[in-house]
Amino acid sequence: MKQVVAAIIVRDEQILICQRTRHQPMPLKWEFPGGKVEPKEQPVDALRRELDEELGIHAKIGPQVAVVQHAYGNGTSVELRFYLVQQFEGEIQNRIFRDVRWVSRKELPTYDFLEADVGLVRDIAKGTIELTGPRSPK
Repeated sequence: MKQVVAAIIVRDEQILICQRTRHQPMPLKWEFPGGKVEPKEQPVDALRRELDEELGIHAKIGPQVAVVQHAYGNGTSVELRFYLVQQFEGEIQNRIFRDVRWVSRKELPTYDFLEADVGLVRDIAKGTIELTGPRSPK
């Protein structure tokens, strides 16, 4: 099972979502930024690395908010760990995606997300997943 990490990046009650390009697997689907955990890499370190590579930010990784296991029809299985990110340094740069957008919690279900993300998207939109936590000053 492939280990994957993703960030729920929240700023001013908006959530950052990213759209895959036409050339990636599952083209044009929306997702939360992140990626594969490399061998011998801790999930939090992998997420920090992925956010730097994909968006050019240095994120303070917050609490894990969900773990999702999903088997795609092609036989690929993933275990996704989602972490809350409320603080980061740098400006968001779109380095690999077709599009990146800040959207409200209620707008999330209107986007065509990856299958593995759909349940989490629904829970976030309903408010059953808490996206606030203790914030420390910068």
